[in-house]
Amino acid sequence: MTREQEFEQQVIGIVTRYFDQNDRAMPVAQVARVARQLQALVAERRLPRPLGEGERGIAGGMSESECAPLVARVTAGTGDPLLAEAARQLVKSCFYPEFKECRDSFRAVGADGVCRRQDLERVRGRMSGSFCIDCPHWVALDAKAHRALLGREWRGEPRVLAEHREIFLPEDFRRWRNWLHAAARRA
Repeated sequence: MTREQEFEQQVIGIVTRYFDQNDRAMPVAQVARVARQLQALVAERRLPRPLGEGERGIAGGMSESECAPLVARVTAGTGDPLLAEAARQLVKSCFYPEFKECRDSFRAVGADGVCRRQDLERVRGRMSGSFCIDCPHWVALDAKAHRALLGREWRGEPRVLAEHREIFLPEDFRRWRNWLHAAARRA
């Protein structure tokens, strides 16, 4: 399988799961189009440079004014709002710069004692589950260690995490982040 085929296959897999967790039928042809258009954008723009030895990086983001035109390019010819949201998250996962220290938002509680990243209905809208799309834990920890970390920091009913682990800690997204991490180093 070529890198291009791997890229497309991973995007389609993540978006398929994202639509499933939102109880929506997936527009198959539109998803394939988004995958190809995202791949073309990555080829043109390139992934962010990997950190050098000893660099820690800085957690950052992408402003809406920077992100919106990229998402518009990736979603051109499609019209599904849930697919547009998926594309927005995929764009950010491709172009956020690398950093090595987690912001810990996966366990941050508000004044009400609730962690929004551990609320099932809110997390359904996130393709990366409880963790940020650029969280360094995706590449620093293996699946078992990552599950243990989330389990230790779980604020709510443990049954909810156990019953919906694939939503809170999706393994397809781990593969994606590791694939992007390796691709940036090959470039």
